[in-house]
Amino acid sequence: MHFVIMGCGRVGATLATSLLRRGHDVAVIDQDEGAFRRLGQDFPGLRVKGFGFDREVMRRAGVEGAYAFAAVSSGDNSNIIAARVARETFGVERVVARIYDSARAEIYQRLGIPTVATVRWTADQALHHLLPQGATPDYFDPSGRLVLSRIHLDTGWVGHRLTDVESFADVRVGFVTRLGDAFIPDRETVFQEGDEVHLIMRREELPRLEHLLDQPPPDGERGHR
Repeated sequence: MHFVIMGCGRVGATLATSLLRRGHDVAVIDQDEGAFRRLGQDFPGLRVKGFGFDREVMRRAGVEGAYAFAAVSSGDNSNIIAARVARETFGVERVVARIYDSARAEIYQRLGIPTVATVRWTADQALHHLLPQGATPDYFDPSGRLVLSRIHLDTGWVGHRLTDVESFADVRVGFVTRLGDAFIPDRETVFQEGDEVHLIMRREELPRLEHLLDQPPPDGERGHR
């Protein structure tokens, strides 16, 4: 798949490298040509100099055929404008914007544009929003044995109670993020499209749960709706 990244700072370069390792095509946009040094001399992707929210620059980066677009420059305004242009003008469904101002980040979350904060997990958070599947660890306990991780649930789980997920996967739901608001679910909470579910598990269980929940629930689980 083809990905377009606006911003070649540490986050953008890390994101580009991570996507290339997964076998994807990557184009990186930055107005500072010197920033591309972070990608290394052997970077096989496309380097595009210019403003990331400029439509012609975005076209040169291949946004018209892009699977996803990430705006992770150092400017909130540039990032959100670029993300909106990618979605509204070019029809890119998967977009993510890096936003420094937490108040504005919440507004854009409610508009349906995922945002990532300026924390050390920013690149991992962006990958979670861009890729169709995958787990993003939020927290490891001091011993390293337990992890709180955001895990992708297949859309087949929409309409199921989260207690059904817990029973099926033998895992505990820590909290849910819905339209930018986090809350602790109760026994009647139903999984909705767009929900981000954060699970508590043993660290070694992460790969199993990622694979298990990325598939539709078995026929036997449909009776729990």
